[in-house]
Amino acid sequence: MQPADRDGAQADEPIETTPARFGALTRRGALLGIGAVAGVAAVDVGGFAYAGGWLGSSGPDDLTPPRFADRFEQVYGRHDGFRRNHAKGLSATGTFDSTGAGAAVCRAAVFRAGSVGVVGRFSLGGGLPDQSDKPDTVRGLALLFDVGGGQQWRTAMINFPVFTDSTPEGFYERMLASKPRPDTGKPDPQKLAAFLDRHPETVAAMKVIKQLPPSAGFADSSFHGLNAFWFTNSAGASVPVRWSVVPQAAGGAAAPPISVGKDYLFDDLIRVLAQRPLTWRLVLTIGEPGDPTNDATKPWPASRRTIEAGSITITAVQTEEAGNARDVNFDPTVLPDGITASDDPLLAARSAVYARSFSRRAEEPKSPSEVNVRQVLS
Repeated sequence: MQPADRDGAQADEPIETTPARFGALTRRGALLGIGAVAGVAAVDVGGFAYAGGWLGSSGPDDLTPPRFADRFEQVYGRHDGFRRNHAKGLSATGTFDSTGAGAAVCRAAVFRAGSVGVVGRFSLGGGLPDQSDKPDTVRGLALLFDVGGGQQWRTAMINFPVFTDSTPEGFYERMLASKPRPDTGKPDPQKLAAFLDRHPETVAAMKVIKQLPPSAGFADSSFHGLNAFWFTNSAGASVPVRWSVVPQAAGGAAAPPISVGKDYLFDDLIRVLAQRPLTWRLVLTIGEPGDPTNDATKPWPASRRTIEAGSITITAVQTEEAGNARDVNFDPTVLPDGITASDDPLLAARSAVYARSFSRRAEEPKSPSEVNVRQVLS
């Protein structure tokens, strides 16, 4: 157990996600997958619980954010200098080319026609920087848009279309219910069943996730922002928006090979980018009255209006080191003028724990990144 007075950190999932293997929308099917989705965006557990009122500091035995984070370090061990979740990753650089269409709903400069620089990070969920790549582990794409004028837009996305929990409290309960037992290494099925009985929204979200099995690699993955935000245009009109980035196929490119190599997902990404850029379309989905803005487990109807705001082109990836995305805090509430956070209770909590994680790892000695670009290309 690490000292309880250390700064808090991003929380981590104890078990990898396996959306392709979820059962049907039944309690038994959910039990087969609930432990696997324990960390789908588990970047936020300590902060979630804190913001939801679960964490206190009135007594020596109360669960505080630092103690919560320390317990997750016990799951994976302590890996100095690495993120507590999505520890394995590659930095990336590129551009965002705006079509100008997004300006109809948002006055942020990033949506004016033109180009801005982008810093990004591809990652796998989990707190192990040297974990083996698996096709069904949650994949992340975080982006920082350099809007200009001292403003930035940061977003941390994953390849799931919805989140598994609607509240910090629900997320906290699920993490506790998913804790592996020391004798079996697996979650207690009775605790999971009890959790699912209390949280039908999680079962419903898992059904949605199951309908979209993972793609072959990073290059052909769609990534979703999950939470809703408010976009305001130059006339002062505001609408709720969710966004996704959708891969733009490049002339007959073959799918990444299925491999048993330890880093095969990252290795393939490195090799593809050495040959050509990769492009994703930024798609804004416009909500209508009645669409939930405070519940990331519920998808909006497929009939909702969408706007293709532009294209994100990644031109290179880099081994994580000082000066690139390794040292960026992809706080999803760092927003430019024209975008504001919604009433989703997860957003403020994510921001709080991202800051704690950044502070913690910034003070730690750095270790070499697991994925080495030069080594793959040599």
